[in-house]
Amino acid sequence: MRKVTIIGAGNVGATIAYTLAVEGVANEIVIIDIKKEKAEGEAIDIAQGGQFFREDVKISSGDYEDAVDSDIVVITSGMARKPGMTRLDLAQTNINILCSIAPQITKYAPNAVYVIVSNPVDVMTYVFHKVTNIPENRIIGSGNSLDTARLRYWLSNHFEISQQNVHAYVLGEHGDSSFVPWSQAAICTTNVDDYQKVLDPEKPLDHAAIEEYVRKSGGEVIARKGATFYAVAGAAVDICKIIFSGIETALAVSTMMHGEYGVDDVCLSTVAIVGKDGVKGKIPTTLTAEEEAKLQHSAKCLRNVIDQITYQ
Repeated sequence: MRKVTIIGAGNVGATIAYTLAVEGVANEIVIIDIKKEKAEGEAIDIAQGGQFFREDVKISSGDYEDAVDSDIVVITSGMARKPGMTRLDLAQTNINILCSIAPQITKYAPNAVYVIVSNPVDVMTYVFHKVTNIPENRIIGSGNSLDTARLRYWLSNHFEISQQNVHAYVLGEHGDSSFVPWSQAAICTTNVDDYQKVLDPEKPLDHAAIEEYVRKSGGEVIARKGATFYAVAGAAVDICKIIFSGIETALAVSTMMHGEYGVDDVCLSTVAIVGKDGVKGKIPTTLTAEEEAKLQHSAKCLRNVIDQITYQ
């Protein structure tokens, strides 16, 4: 069995459930939400399309006890940032929700790998570490997996090359202090800046503009359609695929830091190896002094938020 429980039946949670089902990633899916009718409606709607799935999938809504024997739990619960709401207000509100959920879900699914998607994802991942007894390797924040996809999308379009040939990551906070370690970004085996010189030596890549695109593209989507959920759902489903496949894969996900790059006791995105048991370890990426300073700055931004929130 490949059982996934999804906490939260909003746009993101429902899209994750639908994608898991259509692609045959999971063969049992449970959707849990405080709005029970919403969760039930999403489960029924997805299940009625079962004829078109790759394989039979059992889909249901339920309560926390229905998460028993889950292999993966994806947490999407929380509210979106509203006009006039500060980043800190959003963090505290969603942390309060997470703290009410954590003891209930971990009671019934103590052996699952937990994928945290709720925002602010790095702070939520950190708090989940602190309020549960789930081993660190089984807690993964989706982090900058989506930002990395957006970066690769831009580079792929710019160079007119398959995204499979783009090797670049977004590190740090999933937010304003994120950055691209350009020294490590490559097209196949060639650094992206060297690749650009071959194509157009008179027009170097504008690193700042590309990073601004990555940071702001979510907001651009929200301005046009009111929310983002397809791409973030794809990122979460990709993590689930990797866990179930057991094929260890490098991802820019949010994990607890223990002194790497001079960063300790915060969760943020570096390049980690993810496999069947969750996080196997971090790849010791060689950063320039400037890039390492940017990672440390990102950690300080997150630490500032953590120091102002309360959780128990």
